[in-house]
Amino acid sequence: MAWTNDQLHTDLPLGRYFEMQVAKHADNDFIVYPDRDLRWTYAQFDERVDQLAKGLLAIGIGKGDHVGVWARNIPDWLTLCFATAKIGAVLVTVNPVYKAHELAYVLKQSDMKALAIIDSFRDVDYVEIIRQLVPEAATQQRGHLESAEFPKLKSLLYMGPEKHRGFYSMPEMLVLGENMPDEPLREITATRHADDVVNMQYTSGTTGFPKGVMLTSRNILNNGFYIGERQDFTPADRVCLPVPYFHCFGIVLGVLAILTHGATVVGVEQFDPLLVLAAVQKERATALYGVPTMFIAELNHPMFDMFDLTSLRTGIMAGSPCPVETMRQVIDRMHASELTICYGLTETSPVFTQTTTDDSLERKCETIGRQHDQVDVRVIDPETGEDCPPGVPGELCCRGYNVMKGYYNMPEATAAAIDADGYLHSGDLGTVDEDGYYRITGRIKDMIIRGGENIYPREIEEFLYTMPGVEDAQVIGVPDAKYGEVVGAFVRRSAGSEITEEDVQEYARARMARYKAPRHVFFVDEFPLTASGKIQKYKLRDMAKEALGIQIGVYSGE
Repeated sequence: MAWTNDQLHTDLPLGRYFEMQVAKHADNDFIVYPDRDLRWTYAQFDERVDQLAKGLLAIGIGKGDHVGVWARNIPDWLTLCFATAKIGAVLVTVNPVYKAHELAYVLKQSDMKALAIIDSFRDVDYVEIIRQLVPEAATQQRGHLESAEFPKLKSLLYMGPEKHRGFYSMPEMLVLGENMPDEPLREITATRHADDVVNMQYTSGTTGFPKGVMLTSRNILNNGFYIGERQDFTPADRVCLPVPYFHCFGIVLGVLAILTHGATVVGVEQFDPLLVLAAVQKERATALYGVPTMFIAELNHPMFDMFDLTSLRTGIMAGSPCPVETMRQVIDRMHASELTICYGLTETSPVFTQTTTDDSLERKCETIGRQHDQVDVRVIDPETGEDCPPGVPGELCCRGYNVMKGYYNMPEATAAAIDADGYLHSGDLGTVDEDGYYRITGRIKDMIIRGGENIYPREIEEFLYTMPGVEDAQVIGVPDAKYGEVVGAFVRRSAGSEITEEDVQEYARARMARYKAPRHVFFVDEFPLTASGKIQKYKLRDMAKEALGIQIGVYSGE
């Protein structure tokens, strides 16, 4: 399928597109946080964005610089997102549950020049981790950091009013911006292009350690628009977003679908089913997003029946397969009769198939919808590269405006993901039927999806090798009723080692995001091998199911 830029919704860069929408919808609510009665119109938010953008220019951040954001869904996460877009910087999103080991990798691999943080998230103390990784910040001049470990890092921002040594606070940044002239900002915003990288998100792709996925304005703005179109968004829609902004689910499916339709973000700082239900009622939200486990938690909350959810119409459920009963209850009890299902990858900005508001219950539960406008989706035989006929499984591949610019500083990995014809290879197996509806049937690689979070076994395996007492480790996905899958680790102990399951779990939880830590640990003397010596992970999965009493071949999360 051929496509050209003039067929797309927009070919404006994000900063200029945002200003165009501000002019159209100046007095409409753009961002509302019901739990703290924060309410910014498009015009009010634009003013704050400009102040922060000029503040960033004042401390030496400009075109092409990489600015990290490590925070939960606070309002100023979005301020920073649009401020960096206006000055031509690249926003590098960092998973809020990362710990020191993972943050250090992203800081270095992304060539980050500035990092904006909050205080903490769950059991992760951000300020303390920065003190450990960048001790120089406590003694050096702000904006002129000289870190031995992270030579590109020059500035640290604290996204709150508190003062921390070595950090600019948010009030200081805004005051710096107020005292800067407007003209330099106007000039730099006017020179941006749609194919400039504006956002970088870390994912492991199909295998290996995290890679920085470079996404352009053309990628994410158009994808956001088509996602909103599938939900029939208008400026009257108010979209409740308890999903994380650092991920495409929050920033593209959510914020950019909203922006492109002049609608309203109803923000939730971190997922809590009670806060979500209250936000929907208070703001008369018309759409709600989440992974299936979020919807299940909302439906099962003991106070569910106290809330009026009749304003809901649509939304998105994505991240893992939707149980039929859950979808039925979302439609019947939450009134979201036009809920949609999406599928895609960070590398495809991310969505390339989606159901529509009027698709049947069966299609919303059994398929991932039809291909998006302006993209070409194929199901190919992984061995021959030929198209598979309807109903025959093959690898899902996508080509179009939405395919990433590449992995940052990883040309070989980019070439492995995008073939010579421009198709991004998903690594997922699926089928397409005669009506154009796609289904996921399996994964070529061994990626684990835990409640919507992609987990890549090799990263955890490499990490477990660093633990004293571990000779070898293999990681697989274990079926789980709540999360769909959780991490299971098969470990060979070193000679004389007596490490326990709890030892492995505690070692991982202290150094990695909790969702990556093995829920189950099995100790073995050897791994099942093929005749050529390759480890048979499918046998490990069967061994885990048998040990845990899970019926072989039955996916307990469904």
